[in-house]
Amino acid sequence: MSWPLAANLSMLFADLPMAERFHAAAEAGFDGVEIQFPYDMPAATVQHHLAAAGMPLVLINVPAGDLLTGGPGLAGVPARQAEFDAALELALEYALVLRPEKVNVLPGRLAEGVSRELALDTLAGNLDKAASAFSDIGVCLVCEAVNRHDMPGFLLGSTLELLDMLDRVAHSNLSAQVDLYHLTRMGESLPDSIAQLEGRIGHVQFADAPGRGEPGTGNMDFHEAFGALSRHGYRGWLAAEYRPALSPEQSLQWLAQWTAAGTFRLQGRSV
Repeated sequence: MSWPLAANLSMLFADLPMAERFHAAAEAGFDGVEIQFPYDMPAATVQHHLAAAGMPLVLINVPAGDLLTGGPGLAGVPARQAEFDAALELALEYALVLRPEKVNVLPGRLAEGVSRELALDTLAGNLDKAASAFSDIGVCLVCEAVNRHDMPGFLLGSTLELLDMLDRVAHSNLSAQVDLYHLTRMGESLPDSIAQLEGRIGHVQFADAPGRGEPGTGNMDFHEAFGALSRHGYRGWLAAEYRPALSPEQSLQWLAQWTAAGTFRLQGRSV
């Protein structure tokens, strides 16, 4: 199986200014990039850096409010509907310029005083709205489960909960973003999870577990995971979304090792 490989610029090459990370990813041999939240930089500037580095943009997230600072975020909070709608409009504006292949909506945490069922209903409505809006401009929407060790109270924490949400929304432009790290942290079998999501996976991210570092810094069986993705027909991107635990000089040793071992294929070359 051949997959293109993307670098998550929000985490990788963090020793460099964001403007320099595009070229760094290209020089390292990645096929494309993703950026969690590109909104600190004008869309035209991001597009300039992408074009200069010859990098396609694979994925961005819809703004998630206070999610990364410990709050519940936007997508599953009824009282924040206007904020979510504004975030969606901003993401659409950026997507029209940057043309990412995928846009991710982060479900967020259960807000205080909100029942889980109401939060899930709110999330489903917002996913349906976003899936339709991005369908109109030819961009695919994804949604992911996030482990509850790193983010206690996250609305979707498991493969089954993610599947239930996909079924609840039932929109042709919504699929699963599978983060191998998050599922491993939740104690799931990656082959089983991938089998359950067969035909519904829109994007895959990876980091080693339990530390969310580079491949080789934890105990994840990447060969097993990639074998399952191949068996179940996944054809999209693989995105390296880890927090480098090693020095910049050592951080990409996994890529060189995979290349030498021939255990993986990137688009157009063996890894």
